[in-house]
Amino acid sequence: MHLTEDLLSSVDQPLAVRRCRQTGRDYLLCDYNRDGDSYRSPWSNEFDPPLQDAPASGDDDQSNAAGLPSEKVRRMEVKANEAFDLYRELYYEGGVSSVYFWNLDDGFAGVVLLKKVATPGSGSEGTWDSIHVFEAIDRARLTQYNLTSTVILSLATDSSTLGEMDLSGNMTRQIEIELPAESEAQQIANIGKLVEDMELKMRNLLQEVYFGKAKDVVGNLRSLGSLSESARDQEAQRDIMASMRR
Repeated sequence: MHLTEDLLSSVDQPLAVRRCRQTGRDYLLCDYNRDGDSYRSPWSNEFDPPLQDAPASGDDDQSNAAGLPSEKVRRMEVKANEAFDLYRELYYEGGVSSVYFWNLDDGFAGVVLLKKVATPGSGSEGTWDSIHVFEAIDRARLTQYNLTSTVILSLATDSSTLGEMDLSGNMTRQIEIELPAESEAQQIANIGKLVEDMELKMRNLLQEVYFGKAKDVVGNLRSLGSLSESARDQEAQRDIMASMRR
């Protein structure tokens, strides 16, 4: 999928935030809402800075050429932004979300962006950026969804008690699935469910990889108990395992 290659080449940097001049609402910037040095707001459907020779409203041919979705796809984009704005508030309790759709010859594609920055204490900061790029391809009775999701996680702290720590990285996962989609509302529901399930899965994986591995490394560097206590515990575990095999 060519969208996957585009995504993997542009996910090494956290998402930037801009304020929509028409609505006063924040939105996220990415290559998928960009035209030159201008970025399209999902709330107003306007580029900032404005594009020269902007297409007339309702002109699908000119809109597609200028990076704007057709009227039908824009209608779904508006509904998706409303849905993911609620999703963001429920799951992230803050942050910024943006959804962008565009036309394909045999369906449509889009990207769902979510960003949350947390500063729980002095000298501590965490940033979560998730980027979900999908294609929705029309089939005879079903829609094929190709989803590529990337999460960029950054954790940093600098305090007198814990010292300085910076833990950053990203994770990418993909899924392909066919689902019934007989209406625009069902399309939005399918995309929302796929993104929700993928985010939950990736969050659990990140928790295991980041924090579980960090705990193992620290444990190998410095144990809580003495070496003699650790040796006794390991010997007891071996005795138990040996007795279970008899």
